[in-house]
Amino acid sequence: MNRQRIFLITGVILGLIAVVMVNNYIQQKEQQIKEQAKKAILQMQQNQVAVLVAKTDIPKGVTIEPEMLETAIIPNQYLVPQPVTSLDRISGMVTIAPISKGEQISLSKLTQPHQVSTGGGGLAQITPAGKRAITISVDNISSLAGMIRPGDYVDVIAVLPVPIQTPDGKQTTQMAVIPLFQNVLVLAVGQEIGSISKEETGRYKKEEKREPSPLITLALSPQEAHLLAFVQEQGKIRLTLRSPIDSQIQPVQPASWETLFQYVMPSVPSTPEVKPEAKSETEKKPQVPQEYVEIYRGLNKEKIPLTR
Repeated sequence: MNRQRIFLITGVILGLIAVVMVNNYIQQKEQQIKEQAKKAILQMQQNQVAVLVAKTDIPKGVTIEPEMLETAIIPNQYLVPQPVTSLDRISGMVTIAPISKGEQISLSKLTQPHQVSTGGGGLAQITPAGKRAITISVDNISSLAGMIRPGDYVDVIAVLPVPIQTPDGKQTTQMAVIPLFQNVLVLAVGQEIGSISKEETGRYKKEEKREPSPLITLALSPQEAHLLAFVQEQGKIRLTLRSPIDSQIQPVQPASWETLFQYVMPSVPSTPEVKPEAKSETEKKPQVPQEYVEIYRGLNKEKIPLTR
């Protein structure tokens, strides 16, 4: 009986120990799962930002009101320059360019009311921090027939003669189209920087047709401004207009005759070389003329072939 009691007590103790160990294991796993979930949520929050977007289309020259805006969660890679995250930051400001429905609110498209009444605060006031205003000369084609406006975003490409080396070792040049910068803010077109004067807000103001300006001012970093100035002296500058809700940077390959032909006429895999059929043994061996020996038997002559 004593032995059975000992076995029973030992089994109960071992069972309790097993229960405690299982509970500890489950708690540790639950804690690990909670920590992993917290890390995933924290990482997601770090890669996203809550910004203000337009609830409806907001025309140029309108004072920002709270009912015009709503909050949206945007990934960091899709943020526009100078995004607005707080309504208090832009309360009472006036748009200097149209803002489409769903577009992120950017400080580059807003100005203070006193700047509106005085005809604007100048180019320096709308130049983003860390950027430099640089003006380039464009033709009617590069400016999209004059349809580029202050507050738009463009991609800058260059048409340049690129030095290359021919197979015989000589130096020559080849025209190439090189992507320079993407998602660049247009600060001004000619002398128009998006400011709104009293005359433009008048009730009976007539819409005047303006000729396309040959000068466009862009907001670039100091290094980008230097590169653009160099490229402008070497070739031509072209601009491509972006959608106001598209701020994605995409890899673009430079264009040349080689890349053009590769795109238009992709290379076709060459057909395998057909090997000639194996020749027979008799064809491979050279034909040796047969030799004979003439033997006369009486008046008869016979030819007997010689064997090798």
